[in-house]
Amino acid sequence: MAFEQDLFISYAHIDNEPIPPFEGWISRFHETLEAFVSMRLGGRVNIWRDGKLNGNDVFSDEIIDQFQKTAILVSILSPRYVQSEWCSREMREFCEVANRSLGVVVNNQSRVFKVIKTPVDGEETLPEIARQILGYEFYTMEKGKAPLELDPAYGDKFAQAYNRKIGQLAWDIKELLEKLRSANVPASEQQEDRSQLNRVYLAECSYNRAQEREKIESELKAFGYQVVPTTMIPKDEDAHRAAVRELLADCDLSIHLIGDSYGAVPDGPSRKSGVVIQNEIAAEFSNTNGLKRLIWLPETTEPDDQLQSDFVEALHSDENTQFGADLITGDFEHFKTAIHSSLKALTQQDKPVEEGITSDKLVYLICNQADRKQTVALRKWLRQNDIEVETPAFEGDAEAVRKGNETLLARCTGLIVYYGTGSEAWKRSIDDDLKKIFAYRKGRELKARITYLADPPTADKEDLIDMEEPNLITGYGDFDRSKLSEFLDRLTAKTEPS
Repeated sequence: MAFEQDLFISYAHIDNEPIPPFEGWISRFHETLEAFVSMRLGGRVNIWRDGKLNGNDVFSDEIIDQFQKTAILVSILSPRYVQSEWCSREMREFCEVANRSLGVVVNNQSRVFKVIKTPVDGEETLPEIARQILGYEFYTMEKGKAPLELDPAYGDKFAQAYNRKIGQLAWDIKELLEKLRSANVPASEQQEDRSQLNRVYLAECSYNRAQEREKIESELKAFGYQVVPTTMIPKDEDAHRAAVRELLADCDLSIHLIGDSYGAVPDGPSRKSGVVIQNEIAAEFSNTNGLKRLIWLPETTEPDDQLQSDFVEALHSDENTQFGADLITGDFEHFKTAIHSSLKALTQQDKPVEEGITSDKLVYLICNQADRKQTVALRKWLRQNDIEVETPAFEGDAEAVRKGNETLLARCTGLIVYYGTGSEAWKRSIDDDLKKIFAYRKGRELKARITYLADPPTADKEDLIDMEEPNLITGYGDFDRSKLSEFLDRLTAKTEPS
């Protein structure tokens, strides 16, 4: 559909008061956004706004007349904006006009863009669509300090953050403008338009991870991935949980960024933060649906209260909290690499893993490279009993090695962790990886699983014996096949245990 105007900027006059020697914030925003969107479109974008030369927020019929010719509304939210009857009316009128033509939502994208210049206490005066959309926060908050607008007038740090945010907003506007310009949009396309690429759930995070979250969101969108949520998740706990479950049900990957703070707490009985709730639900989906998960918990994280400290500890040690997730503790670039590797693996999944096909009698024997020769007697004995045996790949591309490991975990009917010369840290890393085994297997149980203790004896191995670790075989010295008779019986049973 052809529009005479691409964008209308709705704002409160007071938010454009100049701070000498600089021009007003809205004026600079207008100029910068126009330049960024034009560069991304490869041609001049037409942005207009009411100059409000009389110094008041006055609504005119001329603006209503322009709305039917305008593709997108950009509203600059501030305390004055939500208090102003005229500003709120501008947004409502645009939504009403939009609904009479293409609709206020096209291809699952809102034609209203919400720029939050300054935090506001409530948005009750705004249309429902504006309350639902997430918006673009153009301010920053530091611990114990008041919010400050992203304004180049405050220095280089703020200028860089301002330009990054404008760049993200400009890209999203450019994407929608291209769709709106490509003739009339059929009604069927105004519904959700799922592409063939993976759908990613990008979980809520505490404030000190917001900038990294935005970078990930922008990068994934630029590569064509669908990123949810696209609207605000309800603040009531029951509705919050229901909304998260509905979104995750259609996702291939969930991404969680853990910061120093506990995060906002929905209104409800558990008093858990949205960050914690969304991690819990994603872990459930990983267990039941095989949802792939990534958690970024940098080594530099310093919890600022006991609740967050307990959550961070649970991510490191509790099986349910970390279920199905790769826990990344490296820097941000390392985490981004892990995201793209995971998405690549999802799109290149081979058929046996995707469909969960297991071999009839396959044992995956996990050992470190130094122990491979020491497992020869054990492997020969298994093969003599008609059991196929595979060990990990120790050389080659890291992505191929990881993929091979996941494939074997998905296909095997039996599992042996051979704990010989491997260190205690090696054993713990294997245990952490195996906590995700049900995600690879879509919840199917193994027929048999053991930990085989081999020379040399160590304090950690003796502790496992003293604590009567389940499914533990003490195999010091020469290989004794009699110790594995029960394992073999379970492995060759005709039916898997319920």
